[in-house]
Amino acid sequence: MAEQTIDVRRVAGSLGAEIFGVDLSRDLTNQTYDEIHEAFLDHQVLFIRDQNLTPPQQAAFARRFGPLNEYPFVKGLEDAPEIIEIVKEPDETINFGGVWHSDTTYLDNPPLGTALYALEVPAAGGDTMYANMYDAYDTLSDGMKHMLAPLTGVSSAALRRSGGRAKGIGKTSTMTPLNMDKAETITAEHPVIRTHPETGRKALYVNSAHTVCFKGMTEEESKPLIEYLCNHAVRPEFTCRFKWEIGTLAIWDNRCVQHFAINDYHGERRRMHRATIVGDRPH
Repeated sequence: MAEQTIDVRRVAGSLGAEIFGVDLSRDLTNQTYDEIHEAFLDHQVLFIRDQNLTPPQQAAFARRFGPLNEYPFVKGLEDAPEIIEIVKEPDETINFGGVWHSDTTYLDNPPLGTALYALEVPAAGGDTMYANMYDAYDTLSDGMKHMLAPLTGVSSAALRRSGGRAKGIGKTSTMTPLNMDKAETITAEHPVIRTHPETGRKALYVNSAHTVCFKGMTEEESKPLIEYLCNHAVRPEFTCRFKWEIGTLAIWDNRCVQHFAINDYHGERRRMHRATIVGDRPH
């Protein structure tokens, strides 16, 4: 058996691991990619520090997991259209992604995963939290699992609970909003409990940013159960919290992870590059 090429170190009890011994700016051998992919499935979110990546290099790494999406609401970079730049300027008070969510569940085929790379970070703050949706499902009662099994959640791009889609997208020259007038019309229906296509494990697939109701029910009828599930999903013991450094890349599995960008660094600049990987339709 070939010797392991990377070092994997867990960061919390529920999910998350740091990866050491890899330079993502280089072409990865199949063995190294296979080890990273195995760690990705095992730990759900990986953190790889001390990288020096151009946008095309970041895109090339993310593309090892699958084809890349183009995000519908922010213009991509010139040299890597599938990558968007996420910026919060010192004079802005609302951040991008500042609510628990799984990325773009309002798409018929939500992303398999997200790769986020740090270019500028505040002196303190600006951490990201992650939550394990396997644990969220596994700790539900049998009665709740039975009730949720046939339910379908309706996801919307409108971000109604957090004040609307335009909030959180800064007015910088590099973060150009697109298609804001279409947000209310972009919706998708997905099972409340989804089965991961690679691990076969069940995960809770409801989030406070995008899930607006259950199919066949009104938003008012759906709200109490959605709120219960969203609060349950992010119990502290299901989470990890990561402190960014310049040159860190994180990649997480949107099929079984939610995340939250903490907005506690007013007066400082934070700049990241994000790529999302095409996923399958949840089942």
